[in-house]
Amino acid sequence: MADKGGFPHFMIKEIFEQPEGLRKTIAPRVSLEDGVVRLDTVHISAEELRALRRINIVASGTSRHAGMAGQYMIQELVNLPVDVDYASEFEYRNPLIGPGEITIVITQSGETADTTAAQREAKAKGSRTIAISNVVDSTIAREADGVLYTHAGPEISIASTKAFTAQMAVLFLFALYLGQVRGKLGKEQRKQYIRELLDLPGKVETILQSAADCEQMAAKFYKNDDFLYMGRAAHYPIAMDGALKLKETSYIHAEGYPTGESKHGPIAMIDENLPVVIIATCDRNDPGSVLRYEKNISNIRGFKQQGARVIAIGTAGDEQLRGLADHTIFVPEAPELLLPILEIVPLQLFAYYVAVRRGLDVDRPRNLVKSVTLE
Repeated sequence: MADKGGFPHFMIKEIFEQPEGLRKTIAPRVSLEDGVVRLDTVHISAEELRALRRINIVASGTSRHAGMAGQYMIQELVNLPVDVDYASEFEYRNPLIGPGEITIVITQSGETADTTAAQREAKAKGSRTIAISNVVDSTIAREADGVLYTHAGPEISIASTKAFTAQMAVLFLFALYLGQVRGKLGKEQRKQYIRELLDLPGKVETILQSAADCEQMAAKFYKNDDFLYMGRAAHYPIAMDGALKLKETSYIHAEGYPTGESKHGPIAMIDENLPVVIIATCDRNDPGSVLRYEKNISNIRGFKQQGARVIAIGTAGDEQLRGLADHTIFVPEAPELLLPILEIVPLQLFAYYVAVRRGLDVDRPRNLVKSVTLE
């Protein structure tokens, strides 16, 4: 399976495998005709799910960013409180969890040491656990009450790409499933979301057609040593992961920040030497998304006044954004909560091409391993 398939690196191959990974993760679990989500491997009764009072999500690195996006998905669709923790910090804060809760642990390998320790801590306190893993029969899968496998296929490159988008898709499926069981989402609502989920692979294929644009952008920015990535709401964890991809592959200092926090410190750093990458997509059917977009446009104008070069991720057809940012990469239209799955793809491509330009070992960054089995 560890074959580059004609690609120069595993990372770019795995970026291009995301449409198929999403198809395999989503399609077998949904029925568009019935508007039903089936998660047969979640071995927790409907009664327990209806009685849930809180969900905890615990993960590290890119998996934690998926969990942060999942927090928005679950809270919006199910109206249930969700907390997200670093797995490595979980045991140190005396987590006040117990019966009547579910702890979701996310790890690509299923063997991550701090995530496994967090799962055991949660179980010891009486919480039910659900594992999200890309490896069948991994440690966290065996020890969990339920498991949701991502079917992204083997991921060889250390920088996670296709596992990340599959994790977010699984979390959205779980949110739909909870909404279905708890009576929060009607059949027609579920059918609409299922239709949008099934459309995601094709939309990712559309984004991958812009790979040459991302490569050209990398050629202009690969000599920069610092970047600031920004996003609001469910798009903030995507900004964080875009920054992480650049750090991992290129050894460039990049920081992910909530856009609204820029005026609370980071704005002091912005000048012509600090490129700003901002996620400024918009779901025109969602009033909250429109408000977020308008704030982002205002922020971009401010950054430009400070001399910043702005790279924007926008929604297809947004001429206002094209005219305002220095460089814009567009993603297809999608519902607000599914946009993060699309937004990360151009950021993955950008990180990859920057690393290639800098002549680095893209698949094996220094000091990093694929599965962190020692804390």
